[in-house]
Amino acid sequence: MWSQRDPSLRKSGAGNIFVRNLDRNIDNKALYDTFSLFGNILSCKVACDHAGKSRGYGFVHYETEEAAKQAIERVNGMQIGDKTVEVTRFLKRDDREPAPLTYTNIYVKNVPPNFDEEMLKSMFGGYGTITSSAIMEDAKGRKFSFINFETTEAAQKAVEELNGKDLRTDEQKEEQKEDEEPELLYVGRAQTKAERAREFKAKSAPAAGSQARQQGVNLYVKNLDEDVSDATLKELFETFGTITSSVAMKDEKDKCKGFGFVCFASPDEATKAVTEMHLKVVKGKPLYVGLAEKKEARQERLRQRYQPGAGGMPGMMGKGGKDGMGKGMGK
Repeated sequence: MWSQRDPSLRKSGAGNIFVRNLDRNIDNKALYDTFSLFGNILSCKVACDHAGKSRGYGFVHYETEEAAKQAIERVNGMQIGDKTVEVTRFLKRDDREPAPLTYTNIYVKNVPPNFDEEMLKSMFGGYGTITSSAIMEDAKGRKFSFINFETTEAAQKAVEELNGKDLRTDEQKEEQKEDEEPELLYVGRAQTKAERAREFKAKSAPAAGSQARQQGVNLYVKNLDEDVSDATLKELFETFGTITSSVAMKDEKDKCKGFGFVCFASPDEATKAVTEMHLKVVKGKPLYVGLAEKKEARQERLRQRYQPGAGGMPGMMGKGGKDGMGKGMGK
C-alpha cells in the first residue's frame, strides 16, 4: 500500500475515490499503476480479507481533486482484468445517503398479556404471507414477537399501519395516570445483533460519562507500608472529605504492594488531600499522592516529556519525579 505520511492530507477526503468490482487478481501495485496516470497519489489500497485475498474493491487518494475527477471520468466503466470497474468519489459513512431499507423480519412489543398465535395471525396475516413467527417473554413476563414476511412490501405495510396502535381496553385507558405515557404497540424492523450493539453503546456512553463524574476524583498513593489495608488507607485520608472508595493493592500473600487508590467525591477534597498528604511521612516512608492516570494517558504524557527537543515538559501535577509522577504539589 502507498500511503501519504501527512495525516491532514489523508483525512481531508478531497481527491479520494472508491473503486468497486475489481478483478480479484488486481493488487496494490496494479491498482497504483492504473491510476497513477492521472496525478500524484497519496495513498492506494486494495481491501483484503484476513487471508490476504482481495475483497473486490479499493481506494485511491489523489493529491488534488482535479486528478480524482479525471480518474473517475476516464476509468469508470473501463474493463480492468476480467471485470468492468465502477469508479466513484469516496464518501465518508456520515455523508452517504442511507440505503433504502429492504427487510422482511419485524419486531413487535407492548402486546397484550393474552397475545397468542391466533391473535398474531389475525393482526398481521392480512398484510402478506407470514413465513415464520415466534412469541417470547422477557424476564419480567412481558410478551414480544418476531414475525417474518415473504416480501419486504408486506413487512413495511405492517410497520406503517400497526406501529403506535392503541390496543388497551377501555378499562386500562381509565386506569392510565395522566403523567404516564401509554404503552402503545411497537412494530418495527428487527435489528441485527451488530445494530443492537451499536445502539446500546450509543445510549450507554452518556450514562457512563455521567457515572464517571459522579464517582469523583481518583488519587494514586504509593510508598505505603505492607500492612496497610483498605480500611487504614481510608482512615489516612477521610479527614479531607467524602471518600467513595479506597483500595490498597494486595499481593498473593495479602500484603500491600506499596500503592493504592483513594477516590474523593469532589475535586476540592482531592486537591486538599494531595496538598496535605503528598510527601508526608507515614510509618517511616514519604507518601507520593497524585492524580490517578490511565495507563495510556500516562504513557503519552511521558512520551511527550522525554521525546527529543521536548525540553523536559512538566508533568500533570508539577515537576516530574521518579516514575514520571509529579511532585509539584508538595510542601
